[in-house]
Amino acid sequence: MTPARVPRVSATDHPEKIIQTLHQAGALIIEGLLSRDQVQELNHELDKPLEAITPGSKHKVDATQDFHGSNTKRLTNVTTHSRVFRHQVLENELVHAVAERVFHQDSGTYWMGAAQVIQIGPGNKAQVLHRDQSQYPVFNLLGSKAPEVTINFLIALTDFTEDNGATRVIPGSHLWEDYSDLGSHVQTIPATMKAGDTVLMSGKTVHGGGANKTTEELRRGLAFTLQCSYLTPEEANPFIIGLETIEELSPRAQRILGFRSQFPKSSPGLWQSDYCELGDVIGLSGDDHALDRLRKGINETI
Repeated sequence: MTPARVPRVSATDHPEKIIQTLHQAGALIIEGLLSRDQVQELNHELDKPLEAITPGSKHKVDATQDFHGSNTKRLTNVTTHSRVFRHQVLENELVHAVAERVFHQDSGTYWMGAAQVIQIGPGNKAQVLHRDQSQYPVFNLLGSKAPEVTINFLIALTDFTEDNGATRVIPGSHLWEDYSDLGSHVQTIPATMKAGDTVLMSGKTVHGGGANKTTEELRRGLAFTLQCSYLTPEEANPFIIGLETIEELSPRAQRILGFRSQFPKSSPGLWQSDYCELGDVIGLSGDDHALDRLRKGINETI
């Protein structure tokens, strides 16, 4: 039976509470992840690049075009477009406290799958329901017992309402036995929230963008996914982000974006050059302290 609402926690709650809720419901709303000032500045940075693109999909496959939405704008390479994203969102300590608890024990290191702004315009129909992990089909075959391979922090940059296209979620669908079952829109619940809140979803949870039934409202959100580092990300960041931008960032952020080597569980390392740490090879300095927590476990205070 689908719960009557998407569970809510506060950004000031302990990461363990957030993880427990994620395990139970498969999705939850974290209230106040970003401040009003952060949202305002982030939107200011995104306005101009969003104005420069047209609604609809650039993809050549009809099914993917339909998935992307005919009156939806999707802005990728957010790391380059937004200083707030790369210095404040990408470095958000609660995000990483959650991600380390999700990935370190089962998978090892994690990196960013994608960061994209999704702006749903008036009249856009509801998106087809899906699980984010479906890009890696073997995990759907394993069902609910599979390790968590991707999580999605979908941050509201405008208020999400039922009328303007709030993402619709089926809490508990991560526990279903048959992952070929994507449920129906009747089972979904709108993740209504204020700008600055985020809906955190397991890659196993069925969800989809809602229909924008308004005549003039835009529903803008930032989908920011993290995934275990033995899987190929959606965005090829080392080919689209300039090294001068990467040099501004912490070693942790550099690794998240693919400019340092990855260390999955029980692996001597991936994404290397001549068996050397990629960051050293391309001239990046500093130490990634998250790797120390990975080696020691996550019992340290984060």
